[in-house]
Amino acid sequence: MAHPVPTAVPASLRAGDTATWLRSLADYPASDGWVLSYVLVKTGAQIAITATASGADHLVEVDAATTSAWTAGTYSWQERATLAGKVYTTDTGTLSIVASFAAAVGGLDARTHAEKTLAALEAWIENHDPAVASYQIGDRQMQYISIPDLLKLRDTYRREVRATSAPKSGRVYMRF
Repeated sequence: MAHPVPTAVPASLRAGDTATWLRSLADYPASDGWVLSYVLVKTGAQIAITATASGADHLVEVDAATTSAWTAGTYSWQERATLAGKVYTTDTGTLSIVASFAAAVGGLDARTHAEKTLAALEAWIENHDPAVASYQIGDRQMQYISIPDLLKLRDTYRREVRATSAPKSGRVYMRF
């Protein structure tokens, strides 16, 4: 069975997987010599991709060995058509590169932001001395969030974690 080839830039890619998509641009056909390229950028990283001609279409195919070196994160991308010194931006967007499980040496923390934040808040509340709200050393001062505010924040993240991890049964439970 052949893998279906998307006709748009995907919303997400997994590092270590083959990345493939096919673009048909009537105004910039590959058969007329137009070359389609992409630049993906995020803070501290840039990825350049060049499509190959597939008839009049542009085929993007990046092998798994190349994508395995990509850093996970949200990238902004720009699609550009080029021919004889002419360059036109044809599309822009964002995509998420997801970390490869296979490349995760020492494990991969696959928790959501809400799960990580909830764990950090609970550890802080448990280990923090509530009698110390602020301190000063020399000319530097540190002030902590109050315990009641931390508890409110913790409860907000607990609700978010429950909402995303609870099985969807269609039932609404209420307690009075």
